[in-house]
Amino acid sequence: MTAVRRQARRYSDPARGVSIDRPLVLAILALLAVGLIMVASTSVAVAEKYAVGEWHFFSRHLMFVMVGLALAVGVQWLNTSLLEKSGRLCLLLSLLLLAAVLVPGMGVTVNGATRWLNLGIFRFQAVEAVKLLMIIYIAGYLARRPGLGDAGLMDTLKPLLVGAMVAAIILKQPDMGSALVLMAILGGMVWLAGAAWKWLSLLGLAALPLVTFAALEPYRLQRLTSFGDPFADPYNAGFQLVQALIAVGRGEISGVGIGGSVQKLFYLPEAHTDFIFAILAEELGLIGILFVLALFAVLVVRILRIGIRAHAAGSTFAAFTTFGIALWIGLQALVSIGVNLGVLPTKGLTLPLVSAGGSSMLVILLALGLVVRIARELDQQELARPRRQREWAA
Repeated sequence: MTAVRRQARRYSDPARGVSIDRPLVLAILALLAVGLIMVASTSVAVAEKYAVGEWHFFSRHLMFVMVGLALAVGVQWLNTSLLEKSGRLCLLLSLLLLAAVLVPGMGVTVNGATRWLNLGIFRFQAVEAVKLLMIIYIAGYLARRPGLGDAGLMDTLKPLLVGAMVAAIILKQPDMGSALVLMAILGGMVWLAGAAWKWLSLLGLAALPLVTFAALEPYRLQRLTSFGDPFADPYNAGFQLVQALIAVGRGEISGVGIGGSVQKLFYLPEAHTDFIFAILAEELGLIGILFVLALFAVLVVRILRIGIRAHAAGSTFAAFTTFGIALWIGLQALVSIGVNLGVLPTKGLTLPLVSAGGSSMLVILLALGLVVRIARELDQQELARPRRQREWAA
């Protein structure tokens, strides 16, 4: 009777009898907990600036965390083979989302940037969904071309051209930080697929003048020049970086204690989003910095291990989807932390799983849920193999 039930279970159902990657899940939950603590710490101070209730930002952040976790659980019923067939649809949805942002009445402009869609109950940042959709599209392309290492320039160029087109639209919002992160993710996926260094180097050199031209916009150029010496203009171009560095410096080894930050009190802009890591450094000190860095290291390494497992099992699409998500979270965390510590020019990027930001939280938790689903599918496939084959593989 038991065998009949196993045979009747659909493959799209969550796999039974398989374990969950505990280090991965614990790292996710720990980062979410850190984020909740830090958003709660900054919520009262930031709320006064925006004339809302003291716990307005914390309650919204908690709501997005809960909805994101629900999405991560819901994706466990998704068969990844269906995603592999939806590559062109994902590309189309990416273009439609980015185009919708530019439509009057649908797009919302904040601080001169038009990056959000007005969904009534909240504003959704389209580029966050585009990152995941493009990862799925490129993963499908790479799965159809397993011999990319021996391919010519055109096969290597095609996915990067599509990515460059999407990045160019993102630059019009304008959002250079997300555009560069997206291209770095896609370039990393193509490199992991075995693309020849000569083609990647050639494409990188060809893209350099375009990136330089985009960086020459007056406000971007001002950020780059102030980055070298923010204290030369501490009240204008260098203001954000100076305040962030003061926050990091005040934290020293053990920090000033949760809730004790001074920089969040009208000094450091976007203390609950883009610069939340600086507040974390001030309140938790070097210990807190190292703890969060360790959590991100565990998270990215565990995701990469799942990708390697998928590649070894012949699940090429699942492997490259997982690699793309690892690159996305790792690169965005690296850039966000680098900006807060003053080692990278200022960019408006949230810290994954930590910063207050509904769009980022929802999509990243959905992506991580997909990683967990892929890991469970791999376990299910392993259990389905004959026992002798499993012992031989071990």
